[in-house]
Amino acid sequence: MTLDADVAAQTARRRTFAVISHPDAGKSTLTEALALHAHAIAEAGAVHGKGSRRGVVSDWLDMEQARGISITSAALQFTVDDVVLNLLDTPGHADFSEDTYRVLAAVDCAVMLLDAAKGLEPQTLKLFEACRVRGTPVITVINKWDRPGQEPLALLDEIEERLGIVPTPVNWPVGIAGDFRGVIDPTTGGMTQFTRTPGGATLAGRESIDADEAARRHGPDWTQAVEEFELLTSSGQSHDQDTFLAARTTPVLFAAAVLNFGVAELLDAVTTMAPPPGPWTDVEGRPRPVDGPFSGFVFKVQTGMDRAHRDRLAFMRVCSGRFERGSVLTHAASGRPFQTKYAQSVFGRERETIDEAYPGDVVGLVNAQSLNVGDTLYAEDKVTFPPLPRFAPEHFAVVRPRDTGRSKQFRRGIQMLDQEGVVQVLVSDRRGAQSPVLAAVGPMQFEVATHRLEHEFNAQSVLEPLGYAEARRTTRAAVPTIDAKHGAEVLERTDGTLVALFSDRWRMGTIAADLPEGSLLPLFGTEDGVAP
Repeated sequence: MTLDADVAAQTARRRTFAVISHPDAGKSTLTEALALHAHAIAEAGAVHGKGSRRGVVSDWLDMEQARGISITSAALQFTVDDVVLNLLDTPGHADFSEDTYRVLAAVDCAVMLLDAAKGLEPQTLKLFEACRVRGTPVITVINKWDRPGQEPLALLDEIEERLGIVPTPVNWPVGIAGDFRGVIDPTTGGMTQFTRTPGGATLAGRESIDADEAARRHGPDWTQAVEEFELLTSSGQSHDQDTFLAARTTPVLFAAAVLNFGVAELLDAVTTMAPPPGPWTDVEGRPRPVDGPFSGFVFKVQTGMDRAHRDRLAFMRVCSGRFERGSVLTHAASGRPFQTKYAQSVFGRERETIDEAYPGDVVGLVNAQSLNVGDTLYAEDKVTFPPLPRFAPEHFAVVRPRDTGRSKQFRRGIQMLDQEGVVQVLVSDRRGAQSPVLAAVGPMQFEVATHRLEHEFNAQSVLEPLGYAEARRTTRAAVPTIDAKHGAEVLERTDGTLVALFSDRWRMGTIAADLPEGSLLPLFGTEDGVAP
């Protein structure tokens, strides 16, 4: 087999997807259950691990384990029926939206998780809109069907009305929310019945029974489920692969991730419906074929994963060609060579050396000090992929080292957090290098930053919130005018962008009247990428 044919065959086996949801919809629990059903782990952990029950593999930061929320994205890879699944878990909290959007730029499909009781929530709507902008197909999972919730037909109506996408159920729950018996299996016309296991730590029991046996065991619940499902299929709400890939329809499944109910069905849906990796489009609008020369895109940088060495890991999505450990690639931003001697596959916090990877795979490049989020690496034919968006921050605070004797560690920590995208770092001559301004989408980012400064870099810090509410990109010519005004100042982001901060929208308007037209521009404009 030629190299191109091998790459094409390996790419066809890949499915790279993200799990997205509003906080507390069960995303990390579902991620853990998927790994369990794929036999990648022997026992499912709990978001709040108690006693002998371990925590989930995707939530590895101390703060994640303590609070039971996902703060940073995580990568997991496992194989199901010869299909290689690259699963990227994402933060659900709105304060970490920027990390989630970076992950969505690196996947080919998304699994959108809804709480059966709450339906569509604000963060779910934002994340779905991000998928719509990118044309990313979405599989919907209605989770927590083991708890009281809404009627299934009402949930489907909400999806169609609020998202403007047609839900096409690929199974249907038997039993109301809170009394989950199993699901209708459309392929057989029968039922898959679930049986609980202690604590949901191991695979749930699954039994396939025909329609007559389902009617005997479940009586009116089975009859109602069949009637509802037939109503939907007769109205044309059946799965169609073409409309799904075009992001006009969304397959819908029902599950109770904490009990491992319906998880095997979701794995089957991902392996059979999610698309394999396709060509990536470069900054010139040209597609890079998957079987072309190697190219990769850095969508995440993370430090602190290896506490013993404090190394820096760049997460690179392979876009085309075959990656080979030890190969020398070119860093598109600088034109310099990049050695790939230390390349690893990542499973939560656990890592092992990887020798080769194909389009769709995520490779961890160790001690990649020269790489930043949004960078392109390539071999042979030069290519640069579009940068990732930088979001307009809404919260600002000055940060200083509590102990000036730890200034070196403090500066190193601030640099790492900025490069990872945990926060944006703004500086000015007026404030000095020891008093940078942290800019964030949400205040919890400040908590993560100060926690990591203390625990990873041994540099306790002091935060002083600033009274700014508006941020705009500005020009160098406008700096003296803005800096001379009360309630405003200009700082420089580490990528060279000049950021003007204002106390409120009214103050910004009065100052803008003294500036030439075009002096204030949105921070998420074309120079930063378009944020949905």
